[in-house]
This record gives sequence, C-alpha cells and structure tokens, in this order.
Amino acid sequence: MALTSDAGDEEERRTRLCEEFAGLTRTDNIVAQCYLAENDWDVERALKCFFDADMEKVFEKSLSHQEPLTKNQTVEEAKAPAPVSIDLMADSPGSSPQPPKDIDSGSRLTLISWNVDGLDTENLAERARGLCSYLVLYTPDVVFLQELIPPYVQYLKKRAVSYLIIEAGGEGGYFTGMMLKKTSVKLLESQIVPYPTTRMGRNLLMAQVTLRGAKVWLMTSHLESCKEHSGERMKQLREVTGQMLKAPDDVSVLFAGDTNLRDAEVVKVGLPIDVCDVWERLGRQEHCRYTWDTHANSNKSLPYTSRCRFDRVLLRPAAHPRVIRLDPDRMVLVGLEKLSCGRFISDHWGIYCSLRTTVNHTS
Repeated sequence: MALTSDAGDEEERRTRLCEEFAGLTRTDNIVAQCYLAENDWDVERALKCFFDADMEKVFEKSLSHQEPLTKNQTVEEAKAPAPVSIDLMADSPGSSPQPPKDIDSGSRLTLISWNVDGLDTENLAERARGLCSYLVLYTPDVVFLQELIPPYVQYLKKRAVSYLIIEAGGEGGYFTGMMLKKTSVKLLESQIVPYPTTRMGRNLLMAQVTLRGAKVWLMTSHLESCKEHSGERMKQLREVTGQMLKAPDDVSVLFAGDTNLRDAEVVKVGLPIDVCDVWERLGRQEHCRYTWDTHANSNKSLPYTSRCRFDRVLLRPAAHPRVIRLDPDRMVLVGLEKLSCGRFISDHWGIYCSLRTTVNHTS
C-alpha cells in the first residue's frame, strides 16, 4: 500500500509540475512533460532548456533573413556567412522610435523601466533589438527590467557592453534586472530582498550606487500578478516603501518597476509622506498614464480592453542638508511604435524618466 501511495503522490507532483511549466511557457502539458522528463523533473533546468532552445530558434530565424544585393556587393560577399554577433545596439529594421527633443544628460539622472515580456518568445530577437534601439536613443543611466529570461540577459550582456547588468533570481523561469551605465553609475553593493509570503517567487532587487556625486539606492521589482492576489501585492508595496525609508537621509532612493498595482490598492496602503509617485508629482500627465493598454497594444490579442498604470516610479529624495538630491523632471512612454514584425517590443509600454540632481540647501 505504501508503494501505491508513493506512486500516486509522485504522479500528482509531476502533474502539478507540468501544469506549472505549461503556464509559464504558454505551451501544453505534452511539451511540458517532454522538457521536464529530459531534465529529471527539475523545473528550473527544464525552463532554462526551453527558453534557450526557443530563443536560439528565434535568433536563427533572424540571422537567416537575407537582404538583397546592394549596388556594389558581389555574389561571393552575399554568400558569405552572416556574422554570429548581432549588434543589438543598432536600430531595429522597421522601427522608428523618436528620441526626445532634448535628451537629458549631465545634471540629470535618466532611467528607463520596462517589463519586456521575455516569456513571450515570438519575435523576441527583433523585440530585443528594439529595446536596445531605445538605449541608443535615450542613453539612460539606469535601466530597470522585469520578466527577463536567461537567454535575454545573456544576449544583452553581449550586445549592451556599455552597461553593467545585475539580476535577481526567483520567479520560476523569469526575473528582474538592472542595467547600470558604466560611464556614469558606480555600483557599490547589491542585494535581493525576498517577499516572505509571495506565491510567485517575487522579490526586490536593490543596488547602492553613486551617480554624478549623488548617493542613490536603486530598486526594482515585479509585484504579484493578477487581480486575486491583491492582498499579497499590497504587502509587497509596504515592503518596498519600508525599504525606501531605511536609507540614510543623505541618500536618494529610486524605485521603478512593474507593480501590477491598481489605484485603489495604492490608496488603501498609502505612500509614506517622504515617498512620492513621480507621475503624480509631475502633474498626472495623461500621455503617460497607462503603461498597460490592451486597446492600443495588440501583442496579447486579448478580447477585452484594459488600461492600467501598472508600471510606476517612486522617489524618496535625500533630506540631509548640503547633499545632492533628486527631483522629478519629466516622463514619457516609450515603445509605442510597432516593429517590422508587426508587434511591439512588449505588451507593456516602457517608461522614460529624468530627475534633476540639485544640491539640498536646507538647514
């Protein structure tokens, strides 16, 4: 009887693992069973194998695209194998993102925050190049990314060499990360703070840096998803703001990420008096309100319309006298143009934001 019970428990466990794998990869239980069985039913190994294989196929398809001969190109040159290294920092074919009229630099900290939807591997190579085209256009000091997968990170590390990339584990096969511009941001220390009661492996990625003389704590996270997990999401917001308040008063603290928060949830939790929502501080501009907009963004082809401000930027400026502090300056949404594949870089719009660095003269 014990053997029968053990066998039944194992079968139930494997069924649950197949459902989890299929949900994360948007495949079916047959595909899930194949990958899990090949990897001794280790979910992390199976997910890595799946994403590596799928990413490779996408990139191979991208590389196999042959351009017509140019006027001065010989047949032999055209037949030469395409270079293995793709310059992601070059503009994506068919995409025409417009840079801001005055790209901020010098006395400003600039950032991009984006849920890149790495779990959606369709057209992922072109979408990754699209992301990097924005890095070229905006040259942000910091990039906060959510829903990364390992192949996406490895690809960015090879192509966006002017950035140092740090990442957080967890979230099954996907996670968050930061890209720090080497010429302007100096990393002092980084850490991962787990959310004790998360059911989705979510956590808070933190980095202590200096930027143009300012001491800054950077934070990003992907808070619990789905309407039914409202309670956990609000707990995680409290953890984020609690960590922001722990910073010394000579440090500015900047959080940016996919919060999945509904406005009513933020009102219910309430932000500490020292922490501001940058979008609200800048006058609640309508043009950058909705970062998740299924009416304008067709990547998911959903049968309903949903418009939410899931992606947010929070700031706790330094309060100590005679130190450099950060103050909100401007915000726009990016990624609003379709790529040549007919899809957007992500199902989320990205946020581009700049903050002025000023000396605090309070006494």
